[in-house]
Amino acid sequence: MQIITDFDYTVILALVAKYGLRLFFSLLIFFIGKWIVARICSLLQKVIYKAKIDELIASFIINSSKTILLIVVIIAALANLGIETTSFVAMLGAIGLGIGMAFKDSFGNIGAGILIVFFRPFKIGDSVDIGGHIGVASELNLFSTCVITADGKSVIIPNQQVMNGKIINFSLTPTRRIDLLFSVDYKDDLKLAKEIIINVAEQNKLILKEPAPSVSVAALGAHSIDLIAKVWVLNEDYTKVNSDMLESVKIGFDNAGISIPYPQLVTHHIYDQKDESEL
Repeated sequence: MQIITDFDYTVILALVAKYGLRLFFSLLIFFIGKWIVARICSLLQKVIYKAKIDELIASFIINSSKTILLIVVIIAALANLGIETTSFVAMLGAIGLGIGMAFKDSFGNIGAGILIVFFRPFKIGDSVDIGGHIGVASELNLFSTCVITADGKSVIIPNQQVMNGKIINFSLTPTRRIDLLFSVDYKDDLKLAKEIIINVAEQNKLILKEPAPSVSVAALGAHSIDLIAKVWVLNEDYTKVNSDMLESVKIGFDNAGISIPYPQLVTHHIYDQKDESEL
């Protein structure tokens, strides 16, 4: 085996001197640029919050700006190394196109998220019904919307489903109507039943006086007369008033001797006297 004895180390030193300095300055550009980006985003965050822009929109703007600025810093650092940035950008574009084709549904959710931010059918903290999921909108990002239900479940809904489905926002108006159905027996005093419901509603301090509570006959059922009570409350009082009204009306009916009927099955048995005598 031939041993190399006349190796020229000056070539290595020249390469290290040439590219090592570039690498040092490229790393310097990256870390200083990253620090500057952090400072810019911090300043942008303060400006946005002082302008009282919606929290969701503010988060979207800050995160997008940070991503774009970091990409610029990385390209600048690579350019200092002597890498052709035009070909690098073209390569990123090709990779982005391939990723876009593979994750078109995810990018569809991003587009839907941008539309939600733009049209704002709801905001963070609103009580909503999204595709049958009822709760409070707790988070909205570029890919999904999170709804916290009354029993503490976190429901993650893709933004495309949010935009393509039905959205009910209970928080757009300060008040909300409660419709309660009560059934009374045909033999009971109908007027007394209506008076009890109205009295219970008027004694509840959480129920609004305007519009005034009302009770009317909803239907004449097969087993009962159905009464519908309509009361208006503030959004935050909806659940409590709904529960209190059901309990108080039931107690009022019991005290007045008004029964709440339930379906009964009546069967008739025919006995043959001849068969009985044989037994």
